[in-house]
Amino acid sequence: MSENYKYRAFISYSHSDERWAAWLHKALETYRVPKYLVGDQTTFGPVPDRLGSVFRDREELSTATSLGDELTQALKDSACQIVICSPRAAKSHWTNEEILTYKRLGRSDRIFCLIVDGEPGASEDPQTADQECFPPALRYVMGPDGELTDERSEPIAADARKGKDNKQNAKLKLIAGMLGVGFDALKQREHQRRQRRMVFLTAAAVTGMAITSGLATAAWFARIEAEEQRNLAQREAETARQTTQFMVGLFKVSDPSESLGNSITAREILDKGAERIDDELQDQPAIQATLMDTMGTVYTSLGLYDSAVPLVDKAADTRRRLFGDAHPVVAESLNHLGEVLTLDAEYGAAEEHLRESLTIRRRIFGDESAEVAATASNLADVLSRQGQYTEARSLIEEALGIRRSIHRGAHAETAQSLEQLGLNYFEQGRYDDAVPYLRDALAMRRTIHGVEHPELAEAINNLAWAVLNLGDLTAAESLFREALTMKQNLLGARHPELAIGLNNLAYVLELQGNLVAAESMYRDALAMNRELLDPDHPEIATVLSNLAFVLYAKGDVDEAIDVLREAYTKRRTVLGPEHPETAANAASLGFWLTGEGGYEEAEALIAESLAARRKALGPEHPQTGSTLVVMANLMAVTERYEEALQYAREARQVLEQTLPEGHWQIAAAKNVEGTALSGLGAYEQAEPLLLASLPGLRKAPIPDLAETGRSRLADLYIAWGRPDEATKYQVAQR
Repeated sequence: MSENYKYRAFISYSHSDERWAAWLHKALETYRVPKYLVGDQTTFGPVPDRLGSVFRDREELSTATSLGDELTQALKDSACQIVICSPRAAKSHWTNEEILTYKRLGRSDRIFCLIVDGEPGASEDPQTADQECFPPALRYVMGPDGELTDERSEPIAADARKGKDNKQNAKLKLIAGMLGVGFDALKQREHQRRQRRMVFLTAAAVTGMAITSGLATAAWFARIEAEEQRNLAQREAETARQTTQFMVGLFKVSDPSESLGNSITAREILDKGAERIDDELQDQPAIQATLMDTMGTVYTSLGLYDSAVPLVDKAADTRRRLFGDAHPVVAESLNHLGEVLTLDAEYGAAEEHLRESLTIRRRIFGDESAEVAATASNLADVLSRQGQYTEARSLIEEALGIRRSIHRGAHAETAQSLEQLGLNYFEQGRYDDAVPYLRDALAMRRTIHGVEHPELAEAINNLAWAVLNLGDLTAAESLFREALTMKQNLLGARHPELAIGLNNLAYVLELQGNLVAAESMYRDALAMNRELLDPDHPEIATVLSNLAFVLYAKGDVDEAIDVLREAYTKRRTVLGPEHPETAANAASLGFWLTGEGGYEEAEALIAESLAARRKALGPEHPQTGSTLVVMANLMAVTERYEEALQYAREARQVLEQTLPEGHWQIAAAKNVEGTALSGLGAYEQAEPLLLASLPGLRKAPIPDLAETGRSRLADLYIAWGRPDEATKYQVAQR
């Protein structure tokens, strides 16, 4: 273009369309302009040989109140803007703000659209409005005052949807618009490229005929095949020899100083191997990468994510360097890397690697392959953890369909997908929808595994959690006991899985009010974990956290706070302050300290939890909503009612969008909102909220929460001058 810009384009998109943005970003920056067009003068200046840098914001703006200086400057520095259009983008506040900002620069004619989902103009019909793909700023013309008018605009759009332009043509249409050249000129270049490839293939065929005319065809091909087979056999033999040699050395303990008798642990063996693997097999990088990938997955199974990530990451980089981007083993390592990063709560990076793995596997194996199903399941897991349940469920259903097609009848992978679909509903609080899938998965596991198997025990546990949340404590206890007995028979008297089983059973006993038995079982699980696991293992913090809640319910508040503080400190040290589990402990500890008058420490903890959950899970996740409730409660208790009202209303909006009607957390948000309004003297607005919250609060697993709700309603009536009404809700002093 005639002006000097830092970026050729600014890509605006909803972060739910991250994979489209990543593809487009790479496609634009690597595109070579046809030589015969370079230097031509257009309305945008001389045509360059490359498009140059493209700006793509990779960070969410969930906690911002405006675009900020960096993004605003990037928009100013961009020659044009590309908007990835979908129903998600149409609803994205920040995508719309970026378009408005760019239009206000006087560059409406430099905005290009890429439709990836939804329908243009669907918002004109209320029945299809949720399928609109254009944000409002695209749908209307901007007036001279910098505000949108009522006049409809006609966005310039390429359409990558199935049956439309297709992905390649859509890309070329965008590039043609950015360069100011005709689409046909670029399309002709692509056609010529394919023609050159056909010429090359034809030439190769002619050469082949010349060779075979001078040789005996059968003998020549047989010799070539034999040579290939011999080379392959030699490579495989060398791979096996090198791998065996390394593994024998890994398990060989010849120095007594390395281990006391036979007490060497799997962790010690792995650590020893990790130290050697960089030094050995440097002349066999493919074997080295395979061992790194394998050892990384073993570290993952032990919960040692910090050790696993570097190994799997390096394996992926080595394989990419050796085999290129689109190779099966590269996809395998990216899949493993996504799995371990998910467990380590690095959700953004995990999602990126899994999406790339899925793309590679679709291209190599096709859409109906077992490999695609496996990676789709893993991607669904990381999306669910970020609260993106709808897209996750779509991937799970795809994987389930593939597995049912491949595996007729009962199969472990089909059972896994059924479990995952049930858990997807479970995580949204849709327990009635979850139970049928979890029951089907359990029935399939019983058919596959027979009487006892670790995966069967896990399926029993999954169903137990679902029926527990439907309020059937008796059925949940029976299932938890069956799973625990199975694990004892399979694994012996001391095993980390037994500690998990004890933890699960203790929880249902806690809900039944048998706090003494629950405390004893939690302490047994804690002792077992301390004996068997690394001192910093996350599972120890999990049991500490659960034990703290039982102590709190028993009224041992000081000890409960001390135990929960230990769990929080351990998680913060091991997992970091931004991990969702650390954030969960911080929120609970802040809630308890609020009740004990430790307001300053409580506020710091809750603020930390809120920031972490917004970053890791997103602003619309139910866990983010629950932390907003805790912060609103602190504001109300400290009589900062305006702030309490703001937090409570934001919390209720999030929770009502993500949890089923009548959920106790929605009731808690209503209660705090009513309390804030009461504190501000808005009694008529406060009363219906406080009344509506009481039934839900009675379902809450938090001790005394229902009584707090009644007490706050009584306080409202007293402040309102209606003492007779207050007596109905006053709670007897203990």
